[in-house]
Amino acid sequence: MSSYQCPVCGYLFDELRGHPREGFPAGTPWESVPDDWACPDCGVREKVDFEPTAVCSGGGHVTCAGQLTPPGR
Repeated sequence: MSSYQCPVCGYLFDELRGHPREGFPAGTPWESVPDDWACPDCGVREKVDFEPTAVCSGGGHVTCAGQLTPPGR
């Protein structure tokens, strides 16, 4: 499973966890999130602006730009 990060506020959408409050249960693939879905934390970006991330061995995530997001964010 993958995760995607908002480049403005750092919100992380993790496919494994989903976002039940937004209507996406755990295991929701990124492709199932509507294209016009905006970041639930800052609301200024659409899905297309989110950056794919990679999971680090320590449990954090790294964006393609190399920025580290702590685990659980």
